Amino acid sequence: MTTRPILYSFRRCPYAMRARMALLASGVTVEIREVVLRDKPPEMLAASAKGTVPVLVTADGVIDESLDIMRWALGASDPEGWLAGYDTALIAANDGAFKHHLDRYKYPERHGSDPIAHRAAGAEMLATLEERLTACSHLAGEQRTLADIAIFPFVRQFAATDRAWFDALPLPGVRRWLAALTDSPLFEAAMVRLPQWRAGDVPTLFGQ
Repeated sequence: MTTRPILYSFRRCPYAMRARMALLASGVTVEIREVVLRDKPPEMLAASAKGTVPVLVTADGVIDESLDIMRWALGASDPEGWLAGYDTALIAANDGAFKHHLDRYKYPERHGSDPIAHRAAGAEMLATLEERLTACSHLAGEQRTLADIAIFPFVRQFAATDRAWFDALPLPGVRRWLAALTDSPLFEAAMVRLPQWRAGDVPTLFGQ
């Protein structure tokens, strides 16, 4: 491998989004390899048989869970103090129940699900975030932290599924928070478009 860590990523994957945002916030530079999920490179599959992104290959081993990548990056450098906002329960609820409802709302044909029922269940969970965001501008206080960035990509996906319906919900704090993160330079940098990586390509550095 190269002297830099290698990140296998897919631009639109929410798990990869949060990993990329944490890497950018940390200032750690990696070689990024954009993956097409229907054409996964054998190098990524050799590193992680799970076959899902993100995958970070470091000199010390492979990290193939997005939260672990976030913690690895911020453990190296955490200039904004994101780790102070690592809310285990809130993130677990997002990654568990909320993601369950999101998938069955957005992709009912894959799950044989009632999208309206799952949409309502997801909205109920967002009411918990609204309570926090009524009291402060972010989930763990006045500054963005790991909790915000870990959860934000999934709320963004939920909102985009039917934006008119979402905008009519009594969730002004969630909408304000979502807009602020979506419009941030950090998210813009994390969402840069890259071509599919092929073996032999000139390395693309991410996080400079």
